[in-house]
Amino acid sequence: MISIPKEMKDQMIGRIQAYFEEERDEEIGELGADLLLDIFMKELGPYYYNQGIADAKALVEERWGSVEEDIEALKRSTGGGRYR
Repeated sequence: MISIPKEMKDQMIGRIQAYFEEERDEEIGELGADLLLDIFMKELGPYYYNQGIADAKALVEERWGSVEEDIEALKRSTGGGRYR
């Protein structure tokens, strides 16, 4: 399971509690919000993690293409000189 700092987890729990209050007009305690967050992280976290990996891979591949172009541009001409 993904590990997150306590301060971040506390913020997430607070956001879950706020959502329940604002959107559902229900109160959810800290324990309930904590358990719900754990379920979200366990069940949904891997999908978001894998999407982040896919996004990073696409970005690296895009940047690598640019690096290859830059390297090719550094090549010097090897033909057409005086000494053949």
